[in-house]
Amino acid sequence: MKRRFFHSLALLSSAGLASGDLYHIQDEAQESLPLKWSVGGNFTWDDNVNPTAVGAGQDEGSLSVNPYVGATFVSIAPQTTWDVYARLGLIYYFDQPEAFGSEDLYTQSRAGVNWTHRVSERLRFSSRNFLSYELEPDYANGFATTRQLGEYTYWQTDNSVGFRWTERLGTYSGFSLTGLDYAETVNNQDRFTWTIYNQVRYQLTPQTVATADYRYSESTASGLSSDYTDHYLLGGLEHRFSPNTILIARAGAQLHESEAATGGDSTSPYVEATVRTQVNSDFSVRGFARYGIEGYDTIRQVGAGSYEFEDRQTFRLGISSEYSISPMLSVFGGVDYIPATFDGGRLVSGAAPVSSGGLEEDVVNAYLGLSVKLTELLYGTLSYNYTDTSSDFVGQSYERNRVSVGLRAEF
Repeated sequence: MKRRFFHSLALLSSAGLASGDLYHIQDEAQESLPLKWSVGGNFTWDDNVNPTAVGAGQDEGSLSVNPYVGATFVSIAPQTTWDVYARLGLIYYFDQPEAFGSEDLYTQSRAGVNWTHRVSERLRFSSRNFLSYELEPDYANGFATTRQLGEYTYWQTDNSVGFRWTERLGTYSGFSLTGLDYAETVNNQDRFTWTIYNQVRYQLTPQTVATADYRYSESTASGLSSDYTDHYLLGGLEHRFSPNTILIARAGAQLHESEAATGGDSTSPYVEATVRTQVNSDFSVRGFARYGIEGYDTIRQVGAGSYEFEDRQTFRLGISSEYSISPMLSVFGGVDYIPATFDGGRLVSGAAPVSSGGLEEDVVNAYLGLSVKLTELLYGTLSYNYTDTSSDFVGQSYERNRVSVGLRAEF
């Protein structure tokens, strides 16, 4: 029993670089599921469609409809597991927003393919792949902070090999690729990153594994943004408090190196943690936390100049939960909190002082909703989403309220 339990715990690919969101814990699917379809739509009232707009479209509200179709499929064989999902959707505003660059129709789609092949009890290969093309920022992806006017394409692929050298010692080695591409209305935001990593794993107890990680990544940026390199040296623990509760945590140092001609190096503590628990048959909670230097959204306007902030230290916290009141009714909710400090600002455009720093930006995003099972096939939802951003950057502070009513069929 202990040997089988260690095998399931030690072969979690906990590097988790390409997961689709920071909530992810790479636990394999436990049972095959036939092809399942979902079709539905939401009507949403948004009281601040383009919260960062100045002039036309500022503080503008609008009603939109979000139709979608989705499919999921899981196949588990003795050696190979496939987990495939896709959701294709649209956002249509009945009144086209007035802000410059806004449209009345946007794409809102995602897809993923996860594959695991077990060569033997000791050796396995894993590939996780994710693609999205959407408008709204998803804070759990780990790059969004403020609302942008354009759609973005975000994709990841993480490929690794895991090997158990002894009963207690194992390793995971691999590489990941990540791409972020915005529409033409958003400048200086595109990124392409490749990462290689190696993780050493050692079983301390039947429930606990100690880990040691090294990651190396290089990022290519667009526009006025500079390319950069990151090194991570991390130690961590993975612990199962119970069959339904697991915590994965790592901490260490991050060395961030800018490739700009006048750029410099920054060193920061780096922390990441993910927890998932099924408190009982009705109540589940999951959460994540991450702190370090981020290379996204680093070109900001300050006065008459544009600055690249090479030391953007960001903390990301997310909590999500669901509670089943009855077989017909459940409530869900969550909160995201993202405070960031911008230092090491270097003037890249305009007539202004050559440096800037000590600027802060905080994002709070909270949501609450109800899901009702109307029939064996039909489900209804009602949700409320509140976003508040407080920023030292001009035009980046705003409040936003959204109310959605939805209906979907699953078959």
